[in-house]
Amino acid sequence: MPVQESMLQSIVREAQQWRRDIHAHPETAFEEFRTSKIVEEKLRSFGLDVHTGLAGTGVVATLDRGVGPHIAFRADMDALHIHEKNTFAHRSTVDGKMHACGHDGHTSMLLGAARYLSQYHDDLAGTLHFIFQPAEENEAGGKRMVEEGLFEKFPAEEVYGLHNWPGLPAGSITALNGPQMAAFDLFEIKITGSGTHAAMPHQGTDSIVAGSTLVSMLQTIVSRSVDPLDTAVVSVTQFHGGDTWNIIPEEVILRGCTRHFKIEVQEQIKAAMQRLCEHVSQAFQVEATLWYDERYPSVVNNATQADYSRQVARSIVSEDLVFDNLPPSMASEDFSFMLREVPGCYAWIGNGDGHESRSLHNPHYDFNDEILERGIRYWVGLAQHRLG
Repeated sequence: MPVQESMLQSIVREAQQWRRDIHAHPETAFEEFRTSKIVEEKLRSFGLDVHTGLAGTGVVATLDRGVGPHIAFRADMDALHIHEKNTFAHRSTVDGKMHACGHDGHTSMLLGAARYLSQYHDDLAGTLHFIFQPAEENEAGGKRMVEEGLFEKFPAEEVYGLHNWPGLPAGSITALNGPQMAAFDLFEIKITGSGTHAAMPHQGTDSIVAGSTLVSMLQTIVSRSVDPLDTAVVSVTQFHGGDTWNIIPEEVILRGCTRHFKIEVQEQIKAAMQRLCEHVSQAFQVEATLWYDERYPSVVNNATQADYSRQVARSIVSEDLVFDNLPPSMASEDFSFMLREVPGCYAWIGNGDGHESRSLHNPHYDFNDEILERGIRYWVGLAQHRLG
């Protein structure tokens, strides 16, 4: 069924208003109360069956068109703990929080598609679930939704996600077969020595020197413990220790994250980190204790659903704006937990490749409103393709 252009353009204009309002009122993990309420009210106004409460602030709406496949579309809603440095009218009104990853745009695109599909396309056959997820950033809201029975309450045979991607041409679509984004783990290493006066270092065991050495040693894991043909990252992002100028502290804390695509690489990283902690402990007469937390699995697309996504993309953009051969990203996404339960595809929509398209998690970032229409068309086209 052809898209009703006048209706679509009206929805796009509304989606921009929704997006800028959500951007101005950012809410972080599991605190998306205002955003969740807005989503719920709009979905109900579209005549959809709406369920709230999964993962606290999650919202799921269902469009039932009778006998046919069951599919699910997902958007994330949460913001980040970043102080926004933009000066436009819809900048964050909450100090220290901003939508620096475009979840305001993701929510608005899926809302726009929900509105359109609820009013048109009576020729669809099957069931479509619209999933609005909290706490994608760091706190694994997607995992919690799954654990609380997302796909038991709302069965789906396929699940799809869409994320904006700065650096790619505006409105382009990327859907890879297999890994699209890396796994994400956290680690903390506590190094305990014997504190002493800085003028008498020989009377203690120096946790600062041990920690500094360990930071350098951790960088050898990727270059010496992981197969060069595999991909991995080990990043130390925090080094905490000491309270004053003239005391070598008893304890320092190192924190950071790792990224990888394969479970065997994850095991190699963990084993190497433990081994290096033991060696530093012996060499510097300290105790180095490793805590390692497996957080997000890698985002792995099913080849069949990735092909469906590219077919839809080619129906709304030119062939040169549909990519299937880009390298996967070392960034991570908790949509991976949904893909572990249901085959599907996580695609990127280009946010623009110019200077104005700031990188994700940047205090000057803003979602590109010019791609709202393309994102809505993608969701509508995917619904037509799978339920048409």
